[in-house]
Amino acid sequence: MQLAAKLDEFGKPAWIALMVLGFIAWWPLGLAVLAFSIWSGRMGRGSRCGGFGPWAFRRDDGQRWGGRWGGPPSSGNRAFDEYREETLRRLEDEQREFRDFLERLRLAKDKAEFDQFMADRRNRPQTPPSQPESQA
Repeated sequence: MQLAAKLDEFGKPAWIALMVLGFIAWWPLGLAVLAFSIWSGRMGRGSRCGGFGPWAFRRDDGQRWGGRWGGPPSSGNRAFDEYREETLRRLEDEQREFRDFLERLRLAKDKAEFDQFMADRRNRPQTPPSQPESQA
């Protein structure tokens, strides 16, 4: 897999170029490159799936483990596992609070912009509609 390692150094554009060239040369070759790049996670959202393919257990936000899909594998030390679970739970709560804060911030900004628009519209001088000139 030296070719795959070399293409990984160049990133997604190299994989896309190889796929396009494969389709140009012989469509099953391009299809094979496409299938491999999707299965290996090279066309994911910036990170690979760790060898599990695109069907790895991931949450909605792309993180592996935790949340609805169960916790990470046990380390063998129950005290550490409890500490890790509590820390992850606290971080998820903080993340949720931060997302809620950003949503409220966006809503306040949108409301302020709309209120400014309405104030400008109300204060705009009223111009009477122009009368069409009749030609005789």
